Amino acid sequence: MGGFLLVFLAVWGAMVGVWMLVSRRSRTAGAEEIRQRVLGSPEKKKAAARSKSSNAPLIAVDDHTTGKVVLRLMKKFELQDRLQRLLEQAGLKWKVARLVHSCLALFLVAFWLAWGLLPVHYRWSAFFVGAAAGCLPLMYVASKRKARLRKFEEQFPDSLEFMARSMRAGHAFSVSLEMLHREFQEPLAGEFRRAFEEHNLGMPLDVALQKLGQRVPSLDVHFFVSAVLLQKRTGGNLAEILDKLAYVIRERFKLRGKIRAISAHGRMTGMALTLIPIGVAAMMFIVNPDYVTFFVREEVGNMMMVGAIVLQVIGYMIIKKIVNIEV
Repeated sequence: MGGFLLVFLAVWGAMVGVWMLVSRRSRTAGAEEIRQRVLGSPEKKKAAARSKSSNAPLIAVDDHTTGKVVLRLMKKFELQDRLQRLLEQAGLKWKVARLVHSCLALFLVAFWLAWGLLPVHYRWSAFFVGAAAGCLPLMYVASKRKARLRKFEEQFPDSLEFMARSMRAGHAFSVSLEMLHREFQEPLAGEFRRAFEEHNLGMPLDVALQKLGQRVPSLDVHFFVSAVLLQKRTGGNLAEILDKLAYVIRERFKLRGKIRAISAHGRMTGMALTLIPIGVAAMMFIVNPDYVTFFVREEVGNMMMVGAIVLQVIGYMIIKKIVNIEV
């Protein structure tokens, strides 16, 4: 009897241990799946780097170990959130500290080279050379952001019509958001995938759409978010609303193209008026350098050169403001 009791206790203990191990593994696997879904797994990140589709994590984990001094200064001057939003809109996986470090490194390298290569009388311009080189990473991020937003706007009318057809076929609005991720390319697929995942993880739909409008600073996206939220509160045919919105966006594109064609002469005029003085100065440096070096050697010449550059920049900005018509 005692031996049977020991065997029974041993079997019962083994079964309890196996059950506890299996249940713990299942809970851990579920938590790990949710964590990878929210933050992104290393395998998905590597696959996303090799493919065109975006598997960006829903919640970006800040790296507090890189560039502590830089991040502290950014927070003090309230620049970290702006730079982070700029990188996010550009579709770059950079950290804010990396961007700032790149700007500082280019500034120091360009300043050191200009200081060593320029003559003694021109070393004061090394600061401007370094400042121009330090702005190159910001210009690159701004160009990537502009190109990404332009591509998003080109895909946006087709996505609205796709959502309208999907809802007419009987799908819910949230399901239409998920289908956009599979049917369209980046950057539209990644943005709507993120909005769907945020809503699927418990965030209210209006909050997810408002965050989409913040990530994509486009007037068309704000129209879309306002239309969906208004239809959710008051009711109506959302598919018809999306079709009309897509039509309005396409008409805006046509009107914008016509305006750019009409204002092309003004843009060419502004560019010509800006480049002609620079070309004349370069030719005079070659033909008659003694006449032009007055603007560099003499104090009055320096003041005149600075005034001419300032007036030239102001004139170019005024012409650009005139020909830049928002639709």
